[in-house]
Amino acid sequence: MTTDRPAVLLVDPSRTTAGYKTAARAAGYLVVSFYTCTYTTTRDSHADGDDVTLYGEVNDTGAPETAEEAEQAALTAVRELRRAGLRIRAVIPALEVSTHIADRIAALLGLPGNDHTLAWARRNKAAMRERAHRAGLRIPEFRRVRSVSDIAAAAHEIGFPAILKPTLGSAAKGVTLLRDAEALCDLNHLETHDAFDRPIREWLVEEYVRGPEIQANFYSFGGEHRLVDMWQYRQPDDRDYDFPIWDSVRIDESHPRWHEVERYVRQALDAYGIEHGPSHTEVKCAEDGVHLMEIASRLPGGPVVGMWEKHTDLNPFADGLSCFLGERPATFDAPVAFHGSYGALAIRNDDEPGTLSAIHGLDAVDALDGIDEVLIGYQPGDLVPVTSSGMNIPLGFYVSGSDGDAVLRTLATIRAEVSLEIARRPADHTEAQRS
Repeated sequence: MTTDRPAVLLVDPSRTTAGYKTAARAAGYLVVSFYTCTYTTTRDSHADGDDVTLYGEVNDTGAPETAEEAEQAALTAVRELRRAGLRIRAVIPALEVSTHIADRIAALLGLPGNDHTLAWARRNKAAMRERAHRAGLRIPEFRRVRSVSDIAAAAHEIGFPAILKPTLGSAAKGVTLLRDAEALCDLNHLETHDAFDRPIREWLVEEYVRGPEIQANFYSFGGEHRLVDMWQYRQPDDRDYDFPIWDSVRIDESHPRWHEVERYVRQALDAYGIEHGPSHTEVKCAEDGVHLMEIASRLPGGPVVGMWEKHTDLNPFADGLSCFLGERPATFDAPVAFHGSYGALAIRNDDEPGTLSAIHGLDAVDALDGIDEVLIGYQPGDLVPVTSSGMNIPLGFYVSGSDGDAVLRTLATIRAEVSLEIARRPADHTEAQRS
């Protein structure tokens, strides 16, 4: 097809980022979607809202796993776009799995985007650590390993506790706390596939950093950075952890580490060449300062975007589109207006796998003010594994309130009222652990 109507290219618009399609269409653009992996095409409805749909699998796992394969995927997309005669005005990285591909496509087309020479460092956590080291950003000590058999030696070099994480992972899937040397005795339980269902072939073994864990969400335009909000991950106690999601709440400038985190993240955005669009950065605040956990040139996941749409004057998808079109969003000229505060919680299974018998207390919280959304991951009769990532949370709540204290009260009420009844049967253990 050849058309005079301008188009926007969305790279892997899926699930929570499909709102980019609505924003592009509302702005008068054709919607062209390029799907790079099987993860983003598993739903029959994935292409709904597309005017043109392109696919770009480059290997048998369905997604680029190296910088070279990402380059091949970008070249494939550009060839298809030119063959179709499409006038692409903007390239938008919609999902973490392909942000680096989107950056390279934008560079090949001469469109606004983030520094494509640093794209792999924004995606692969080993390359991310190496870039931070060169840029002088504080990070945990780390080792890159490409075999399970090399994990033990790297962990002993780093010291305990240590964290093991896939270099191309997401949603904390495959992230494992190595509390001590005994944890290395049996690594057969390690995840074999990441959140995007690709084989895990490489890991980081890194120093465990203690301290508050905070995410900072920005938009960038022409290298200028505008902070939207920060969230703190809260744990039930002070034990070391590998899965951060228990409670998470929006914090404000009264938080004692707020300004330190903001300064650090602004330096990181510059160091990683993030110049256009939304970004999501996670840090830990240790006694010696802020340490980078990860940085990504995409919208944040989980409840964040939906909370922005409900409780701020930000237009997440329209403003992201504007950034990549080279049009300065209105949010850069005035502070984001918040209509209250917000947070989220996960009801986890932290014990043993088992069969879900019942969810208690949902009726009691149904009448509470400030329950924005209830996410039920399992139904009675389902096998429920130990909660280890964002992929297997049994029950979640998104909440809002007039201020942070109101949000915390609602979270506490939910925890007091809601519980999972799980039957622990030995016969369930193996099957549930695999699910």
